[in-house]
Amino acid sequence: MIVQDFMTKNPVYTNPKELISNVKSTMDREQITKVPVLDDSGKLVGVITKTDLKKTMPSEATTLDIYELSYLLSKMTVEKVMKKNPITIQKDATIEEAAKLMAEKGISSVIVLDGEVLSGILTKSDLFKTVVDMFGLRYDGVRASLEVSDDCGVLAKISKAIADEKGKIVSFITADGSDVSKRIITFKIIGMDKEKVRNVLSTLGGEIKDIR
Repeated sequence: MIVQDFMTKNPVYTNPKELISNVKSTMDREQITKVPVLDDSGKLVGVITKTDLKKTMPSEATTLDIYELSYLLSKMTVEKVMKKNPITIQKDATIEEAAKLMAEKGISSVIVLDGEVLSGILTKSDLFKTVVDMFGLRYDGVRASLEVSDDCGVLAKISKAIADEKGKIVSFITADGSDVSKRIITFKIIGMDKEKVRNVLSTLGGEIKDIR
Protein backbone atom coordinates (compact mmCIF):
# COMPACT_ATOMS: atom_id res chain seq x y z
CA MET A 1 0.00 0.00 0.00
CA ILE A 2 1.48 3.28 -1.19
CA VAL A 3 0.92 6.76 0.26
CA GLN A 4 -0.28 8.27 -3.03
CA ASP A 5 -3.20 5.82 -3.15
CA PHE A 6 -4.61 6.99 0.20
CA MET A 7 -3.53 10.62 0.62
CA THR A 8 -5.79 13.63 0.15
CA LYS A 9 -4.83 14.98 -3.26
CA ASN A 10 -4.74 18.63 -4.38
CA PRO A 11 -4.60 20.00 -0.83
CA VAL A 12 -5.31 23.60 0.03
CA TYR A 13 -2.09 25.62 0.26
CA THR A 14 -1.10 29.20 0.89
CA ASN A 15 1.69 31.73 0.29
CA PRO A 16 4.09 33.29 2.84
CA LYS A 17 2.67 36.76 2.08
CA GLU A 18 -0.95 35.71 2.67
CA LEU A 19 -2.74 37.28 5.64
CA ILE A 20 -3.30 34.86 8.49
CA SER A 21 -6.89 36.09 8.77
CA ASN A 22 -7.52 34.72 5.28
CA VAL A 23 -5.85 31.42 6.12
CA LYS A 24 -7.97 31.08 9.26
CA SER A 25 -11.13 31.65 7.21
CA THR A 26 -10.01 29.00 4.73
CA MET A 27 -9.26 26.47 7.48
CA ASP A 28 -12.67 27.08 9.07
CA ARG A 29 -14.46 26.79 5.73
CA GLU A 30 -12.62 23.66 4.55
CA GLN A 31 -12.52 22.10 8.04
CA ILE A 32 -8.78 21.47 7.89
CA THR A 33 -6.06 21.95 10.49
CA LYS A 34 -2.87 22.16 8.42
CA VAL A 35 -1.98 24.16 5.31
CA PRO A 36 1.30 23.82 3.38
CA VAL A 37 3.04 27.10 2.49
CA LEU A 38 4.49 27.43 -1.01
CA ASP A 39 6.63 30.27 -2.32
CA ASP A 40 6.02 31.94 -5.69
CA SER A 41 7.98 29.20 -7.48
CA GLY A 42 5.80 26.46 -5.94
CA LYS A 43 8.48 25.25 -3.53
CA LEU A 44 7.39 24.08 -0.08
CA VAL A 45 8.80 26.52 2.48
CA GLY A 46 6.68 25.90 5.55
CA VAL A 47 3.42 24.81 7.10
CA ILE A 48 0.83 26.61 9.18
CA THR A 49 -1.59 24.90 11.56
CA LYS A 50 -4.57 25.89 13.66
CA THR A 51 -2.32 25.66 16.71
CA ASP A 52 0.01 28.22 15.13
CA LEU A 53 -2.94 30.52 14.51
CA LYS A 54 -4.11 30.22 18.11
CA LYS A 55 -0.68 31.37 19.26
CA THR A 56 -1.21 34.63 17.39
CA MET A 57 -4.22 35.47 19.53
CA PRO A 58 -3.51 38.19 22.09
CA SER A 59 -2.71 37.43 25.70
CA GLU A 60 -5.00 38.77 28.41
CA ALA A 61 -1.93 40.54 29.77
CA THR A 62 -1.46 42.69 26.69
CA THR A 63 -1.55 46.47 27.11
CA LEU A 64 -2.78 47.08 23.57
CA ASP A 65 -6.37 48.17 23.13
CA ILE A 66 -8.82 46.31 20.89
CA TYR A 67 -8.27 48.66 17.92
CA GLU A 68 -4.51 48.28 18.03
CA LEU A 69 -4.86 44.50 18.29
CA SER A 70 -7.26 44.33 15.36
CA TYR A 71 -4.94 46.43 13.25
CA LEU A 72 -1.85 44.32 14.04
CA LEU A 73 -3.65 41.03 13.43
CA SER A 74 -5.10 42.27 10.16
CA LYS A 75 -1.57 42.94 8.86
CA MET A 76 0.10 39.73 10.08
CA THR A 77 1.21 37.38 7.32
CA VAL A 78 1.78 33.64 7.16
CA GLU A 79 5.59 33.92 7.05
CA LYS A 80 5.55 35.42 10.55
CA VAL A 81 3.73 32.41 11.99
CA MET A 82 4.52 29.35 9.85
CA LYS A 83 6.89 26.56 10.82
CA LYS A 84 9.81 26.18 8.45
CA ASN A 85 11.25 22.84 7.28
CA PRO A 86 8.00 20.87 7.74
CA ILE A 87 8.00 17.09 8.01
CA THR A 88 7.32 15.49 4.63
CA ILE A 89 7.20 12.11 2.94
CA GLN A 90 7.42 11.08 -0.71
CA LYS A 91 4.26 9.91 -2.48
CA ASP A 92 5.79 6.52 -3.35
CA ALA A 93 6.57 5.71 0.29
CA THR A 94 4.64 2.89 1.92
CA ILE A 95 1.75 3.43 4.29
CA GLU A 96 3.80 1.66 6.98
CA GLU A 97 6.60 4.21 6.60
CA ALA A 98 4.12 7.07 6.84
CA ALA A 99 2.41 5.65 9.92
CA LYS A 100 5.79 5.10 11.62
CA LEU A 101 6.88 8.65 10.80
CA MET A 102 3.66 10.18 12.13
CA ALA A 103 3.84 8.12 15.32
CA GLU A 104 7.49 8.98 15.95
CA LYS A 105 6.97 12.70 15.31
CA GLY A 106 3.65 12.86 17.15
CA ILE A 107 1.84 14.49 14.23
CA SER A 108 -1.68 13.92 12.94
CA SER A 109 -0.85 14.49 9.27
CA VAL A 110 2.15 14.68 6.97
CA ILE A 111 2.76 16.64 3.78
CA VAL A 112 3.32 14.44 0.72
CA LEU A 113 5.77 15.45 -2.01
CA ASP A 114 6.53 14.24 -5.51
CA GLY A 115 10.21 15.07 -5.56
CA GLU A 116 10.02 18.70 -4.38
CA VAL A 117 6.48 19.33 -5.64
CA LEU A 118 3.46 19.31 -3.32
CA SER A 119 1.38 16.22 -4.08
CA GLY A 120 -0.99 15.78 -1.13
CA ILE A 121 -1.51 15.41 2.59
CA LEU A 122 -1.87 12.14 4.48
CA THR A 123 -3.94 12.38 7.66
CA LYS A 124 -4.85 10.01 10.46
CA SER A 125 -8.29 9.73 8.87
CA ASP A 126 -6.63 8.52 5.68
CA LEU A 127 -4.74 5.91 7.72
CA PHE A 128 -8.01 4.74 9.29
CA LYS A 129 -9.41 4.22 5.78
CA THR A 130 -6.33 2.14 5.02
CA VAL A 131 -7.04 -0.08 8.02
CA VAL A 132 -10.62 -0.54 6.80
CA ASP A 133 -9.31 -1.71 3.44
CA MET A 134 -6.59 -3.92 4.94
CA PHE A 135 -9.09 -5.83 7.08
CA GLY A 136 -11.74 -6.03 4.36
CA LEU A 137 -14.28 -4.32 6.61
CA ARG A 138 -16.33 -3.26 3.59
CA TYR A 139 -17.24 -6.91 3.02
CA ASP A 140 -19.73 -9.01 4.93
CA GLY A 141 -18.03 -12.29 5.72
CA VAL A 142 -16.08 -14.26 8.30
CA ARG A 143 -13.04 -12.81 10.05
CA ALA A 144 -10.68 -15.43 11.40
CA SER A 145 -7.23 -15.36 13.04
CA LEU A 146 -5.05 -18.45 12.92
CA GLU A 147 -1.63 -18.94 14.54
CA VAL A 148 0.54 -21.17 12.38
CA SER A 149 4.15 -22.24 12.08
CA ASP A 150 6.31 -19.77 10.17
CA ASP A 151 7.13 -22.19 7.37
CA CYS A 152 7.19 -21.91 3.59
CA GLY A 153 3.94 -22.89 1.89
CA VAL A 154 1.66 -22.49 4.91
CA LEU A 155 -0.31 -19.60 3.39
CA ALA A 156 -0.69 -21.47 0.09
CA LYS A 157 -2.03 -24.48 1.99
CA ILE A 158 -4.60 -22.36 3.82
CA SER A 159 -5.66 -20.56 0.63
CA LYS A 160 -6.17 -23.85 -1.21
CA ALA A 161 -8.22 -25.32 1.63
CA ILE A 162 -10.53 -22.31 1.61
CA ALA A 163 -10.76 -22.24 -2.20
CA ASP A 164 -11.64 -25.95 -2.24
CA GLU A 165 -14.71 -25.08 -0.16
CA LYS A 166 -15.68 -22.28 -2.58
CA GLY A 167 -14.54 -19.60 -0.18
CA LYS A 168 -12.70 -16.43 -1.22
CA ILE A 169 -10.10 -14.52 0.80
CA VAL A 170 -10.70 -10.78 0.32
CA SER A 171 -8.00 -9.63 2.74
CA PHE A 172 -5.31 -10.97 5.01
CA ILE A 173 -2.54 -9.59 7.21
CA THR A 174 0.12 -11.26 9.31
CA ALA A 175 1.60 -10.44 12.69
CA ASP A 176 4.14 -11.90 15.10
CA GLY A 177 3.01 -15.07 16.85
CA SER A 178 3.51 -16.23 20.41
CA ASP A 179 7.15 -17.00 19.60
CA VAL A 180 9.58 -16.44 16.72
CA SER A 181 8.62 -19.72 15.04
CA LYS A 182 4.99 -18.69 14.55
CA ARG A 183 2.85 -16.13 12.72
CA ILE A 184 -0.72 -15.02 13.28
CA ILE A 185 -2.66 -14.69 10.02
CA THR A 186 -5.93 -12.78 10.02
CA PHE A 187 -8.30 -13.41 7.09
CA LYS A 188 -11.56 -11.96 5.84
CA ILE A 189 -13.39 -14.72 3.95
CA ILE A 190 -16.57 -14.54 1.91
CA GLY A 191 -18.62 -17.39 0.45
CA MET A 192 -18.46 -19.52 3.60
CA ASP A 193 -20.27 -19.40 6.93
CA LYS A 194 -18.45 -19.28 10.25
CA GLU A 195 -18.76 -22.98 11.07
CA LYS A 196 -17.47 -24.07 7.69
CA VAL A 197 -14.49 -21.72 8.07
CA ARG A 198 -13.85 -23.11 11.55
CA ASN A 199 -13.98 -26.68 10.27
CA VAL A 200 -11.53 -25.94 7.44
CA LEU A 201 -9.05 -24.08 9.64
CA SER A 202 -9.15 -26.74 12.33
CA THR A 203 -7.70 -29.28 9.84
CA LEU A 204 -4.64 -27.16 9.06
CA GLY A 205 -2.64 -27.75 12.20
CA GLY A 206 -2.74 -24.19 13.58
CA GLU A 207 -4.49 -22.63 16.55
CA ILE A 208 -7.66 -20.65 15.88
CA LYS A 209 -7.21 -17.44 17.91
CA ASP A 210 -10.47 -15.78 16.94
CA ILE A 211 -13.36 -16.28 14.54
CA ARG A 212 -16.44 -14.13 14.06
